[in-house]
Order: sequence, then C-alpha cells, then structure tokens
Amino acid sequence: MTTAPSERDFAIEVVRRLRDAGYEALWAGGCVRDELLGLIPKDYDVATAAHPDEVCRLFRRTIAIGKSYGVIEVLGPRTPAGPLKVQVATFRSDVSYSDGRHPDAVVFSSAREDALRRDFTINGMFFDPLKNRLIDYVGGQDDLRARILRAIGEPAHRFDEDKLRMLRAARMATRFELEIEPATAEAIRAMAARIAVVSAERVAEELRKMLVDPHRARGMRLFMDLGLAQPILPELLPMRGLPQGLPHPDAPALPPPGQPGPAPANGEIDLWEHVLRVLDHLGSSPSFNLAMAALLHDVGKPRTVGRTPERYTFYSHEHVGRRMAGDIAERLKLSNDEQQRIEWLVEKHQILCDVRQMRTSKLKTLLIHPGIDELLELHRADAVASDRDTAHVEYCRQLLREWSRDDLDPSRLITGHDLTRAGLEPGPIFKKLLDAVREAQLDGTIATSKEAWELVDRLRAEQT
Repeated sequence: MTTAPSERDFAIEVVRRLRDAGYEALWAGGCVRDELLGLIPKDYDVATAAHPDEVCRLFRRTIAIGKSYGVIEVLGPRTPAGPLKVQVATFRSDVSYSDGRHPDAVVFSSAREDALRRDFTINGMFFDPLKNRLIDYVGGQDDLRARILRAIGEPAHRFDEDKLRMLRAARMATRFELEIEPATAEAIRAMAARIAVVSAERVAEELRKMLVDPHRARGMRLFMDLGLAQPILPELLPMRGLPQGLPHPDAPALPPPGQPGPAPANGEIDLWEHVLRVLDHLGSSPSFNLAMAALLHDVGKPRTVGRTPERYTFYSHEHVGRRMAGDIAERLKLSNDEQQRIEWLVEKHQILCDVRQMRTSKLKTLLIHPGIDELLELHRADAVASDRDTAHVEYCRQLLREWSRDDLDPSRLITGHDLTRAGLEPGPIFKKLLDAVREAQLDGTIATSKEAWELVDRLRAEQT
C-alpha cells in the first residue's frame, strides 16, 4: 500500500521542480523557524527566483492568490482533508506601505533582499531541503538560540510598514517563549497608538491566537506592558492598581471610577494580576470564548468599586461587565455567537458560588446551557487564582454526571400553542404562565400535564 505524500514531501517536490527548471528555490519563513525548533510547521512556503507566470507554467494546478505580489498557491495530490498546498512567492523587495499593510509596489529581487524585507529575524531564514542547508542573512538562527525576538533592520520602519506587526511581536514572543529585543520593544511602545489604523478583524485574529496559547498570561502581560492595551482594549487599564484584598489602615485611596490606581500595599495583588492568574489557570487549550471571558470577567469592577471599613465592594459588576464585554466584542467585530457566549460567561462568572442554595429550576437551566463546561472552567480558574476551594465546581460536575438530559431538560408540559388552543389571548401573561410552569416542572413540584393546567388556572385566578 502506497503511503500518501505529506505536505512536507510535497514542499520538497515543489522546490525540486523549480530547481530542475533552473530557478533558485528555498523554503522560507515560519516553516524554517518551526523545523529548527523541532515543531511541525502548519504550512510550508517556498521562495523562488521564478516569476509568477513561470510558476504557473511549471505546475498544472495553481491559484493566483496574490499574483501582483508574486504569490502563487500550488496544489498537490489530493488527501482526505483536501489537496496539499504550498505557497510559492517570488523573491521581492517592497517599495512602500502607504496603507500600513500592503506594499504599494514590489520589485522582484534576490533571496537576500527578500529576507531583509521580512518582519523578524526568526522569520527571515531560508532552508534548502535538497541540500539540507540553512541560509540566514539576518541572524535568525542566533536569535532563535538566544530566545530573542528581534525586528529585521530598523524596528520603527518594520512596524510602520504593517502596524499589526507590533501585536504579532507580542504573540510570537508568547508562543515561542522569547524575550523581545530592547530596541524592538521600545519601538513598539513608541508606536503602539498607531495600531488603531489596523482593521478590527486582523487585531481580533491575533488576540484569538494569543489568548488560546498555553502562555496566554505572559502574552497579556506583554500586551499591557508594551502599550498595546491602550489603543485596543483600554477597558483593561483601570484594573491596574485596583486592590483585591481587604482594606487596611495604609490602603491607598480608591481611584476615580475607571481610572488606574496606585499599586496595592503590603504585597497584595491588584485586579490586573488576578486576571492574569485566572488566565494562567485555564489549562493548556481553552476556547477563545472562555479565554476572552476570563480576560474580561472582572472588567466591570473598576466602574463599580466602593469601600466599607470591612471590604471593597463591586456591586453588580457582573452586569456592568457584560455590557462592556458586548461593546468590546462589537468593536472587535467578533461573531454573534462569540459575543453572546462571552457576554454570558462574564455575567455568570459568580453565579455558581452558592450553588447548594440555588433553586433547582435555576440550577438546571444553567447546567443545560451549551456553555456550561466553559462556565465551570472559568469558575474553577477564578477560585484557584483567588486561593478559594472549588467545591462548587465539583458539585456541579457531580450533578452533571448524575442527572440525565431528560432530568435537566424534560419536554415541556405546556407550550404557547397549548395556551392559544385553550382560548387565551397572546400577551404578557403568556410568558409569566409558561415560566411558572417550567420552573415548577424543573423544581419537581409538578410532573404531569394535569398538574400544569391546574397551576395555570390557579395563576389566572390570582390575576383576576
């Protein structure tokens, strides 16, 4: 039985065919970095001296995904997941970036010039898979060994070409556990406000990748320390300096609502540090919705903070936080499903703490929600980050094991159609009656249609 070729095999074959036709061809960028790190590349890119039309002539199946920039996608053998794909780009130099993203024009050039126009040294290396030889014009291998992320050339120039590179720097330093080289970091701090010109969709995609990374807490710390939070998520800034512990005689005065305060005294952590700890305790692979909700779960606290002699108060911060999370989701142009789930998680992030005293109907409604696993994980991470026990989470998980789907979400005893057929006029009373019947059913105080109608009759009589 013949083994299907891998994407790596196909990427070697693409290089071989270009080389046989007389063109220089090399693997380029992220795939080279990943192979040096011992990782499996997500995809393989080939850089070549061949021009786009020449690439199209050499390969039978191609897609001109960026022909004006010299980029052609070459399709290979079909697999169960679809055809293998390798992007082939002509060596180029970029003239200028008026829109802060795309080059105004490109000049086809050499491998060395192509390397010098890339973003970071660890992404600027080439590899010859036929001769097993690294080609490094920018010092990427040395930086990778030293665990350093460095912009190629003048950092300000690199970031001016594409402002999103500033956020990508934070993400890549997070993903590969790198230190950002000082000049590169200073350029980001100086230019951070300019990232506001980048589309919300591109910013959101970088945040998605950073927040699901195992090192997401470090990524968010870089996000804040590099000045990127201010133009992207300014709602996070007032978390800094907002105390989390009990007041004490030398506690600093509370800042005005929404404004950052001084660092808490006596070694206490502030709200921002708490949020970072919650992110860190989410585990290795949370969903984006869960991670984003963890980042925003206490975002309403700075706007609701109060203080008594005994404690700080944040009344209704979960409801304020839900509205703020919704505004942020709209600004980042997240999908409706993402927005709704994040809002729900933020609003409910405290609701299960007193689960043993909760009405059964309310608890069942929560446990049957499609986001319950994310909510339980958010509760667990929040508790661990605050040095509280997780008994309420374990109790809910126990109930989910013990209760069946029918226990949690039984068929309704009465519907709106039933009320209409019984001669009731649709109106506000409908919801009141249906909700009352459903609560009683989930609480276990009624179990039959006859009992449901008796409750409806009793409630209607009380209205007259």
